[in-house]
Amino acid sequence: MAHYTKATIFGGTGFLGRYVVENIADNNVTIRVPTRSMAKGYFLRMAGGVGQVVAQGCNIHDDLSVQKAIEGSDWVINLVGALSEQGTSSFEKLHHEFPERLARLCQQSGVKRLVHVSSLGADENAPSLYARTKALGEQVILREFPKATILRPSVMFGPEDRFFNFFAQMAVFSPVLPLIGGGKTQFQPVYVNDVARAIVESVRRPEQEVQGKIFELGGDERYSFKGLLEKLADFTGKKRHLLNIPFGLAKIQGAIFQHLPGTLLTVDQVRQLMTDNVVSGAKPGLKELGIVPETLDAILPQYLGRFSGGRFAFKRA
Repeated sequence: MAHYTKATIFGGTGFLGRYVVENIADNNVTIRVPTRSMAKGYFLRMAGGVGQVVAQGCNIHDDLSVQKAIEGSDWVINLVGALSEQGTSSFEKLHHEFPERLARLCQQSGVKRLVHVSSLGADENAPSLYARTKALGEQVILREFPKATILRPSVMFGPEDRFFNFFAQMAVFSPVLPLIGGGKTQFQPVYVNDVARAIVESVRRPEQEVQGKIFELGGDERYSFKGLLEKLADFTGKKRHLLNIPFGLAKIQGAIFQHLPGTLLTVDQVRQLMTDNVVSGAKPGLKELGIVPETLDAILPQYLGRFSGGRFAFKRA
């Protein structure tokens, strides 16, 4: 009897998750998407053929629940993460404790491939708790499942992203955009579908090319925070005054905003902005996975044009 590849994708209902599910489905793989809410996973059924993508209720903080989710899987992909802490969903639980649990259970269950998506800038000595827990997550993944592949993307852009859409929406209503820390922090934005393709390559390629390795994923172009806001203005046609907010003042604002609905800004996010988010060049990246990255100029017009005023409007300053 033929063996059909089975994959379990944790975090499959999120921004990156939908692209990963679609790309994996294109490879005729049956997919299980563990989720806290079954309703959140229904839309993913359209990503594949009838019965190819199935949502399954799961509590990622419980060994037995996670074990059931990965049972019979050849590939396991972890996309679970958060940009800010909400209630009981702490960075420690999501970025450190869950990866340890998942890697340990994958090793015990005989999973063939484990891909863990971390973050560029993961560092146990970083000023932000986000980056420190991401680094701890990488360490426990490789300790429990030495053949795992770890991917570290820079800030991701795409139609559903939080970065460009957030500031474009703000520009619609506000004549001023905040420039935290003078806007000098460097980024290397990467297209969300390129990250999804990198994940597919990580499970498809020969083990010796990917096992036990950490890949840093960034686009070909570097931008300062200020440069990204200027790029946004180009594609929306909305020039706004950029107001410099020193890191110290931003931390005070974050301490207030992080307790309000919507979590516009947290102290830890300000700390993240104190460190550049670019590839080091010391580790393999998209090129080694055979992927030519898409540029901001090619993708941003596809979804930021709606902020320029007309139904299909697109303006360049």
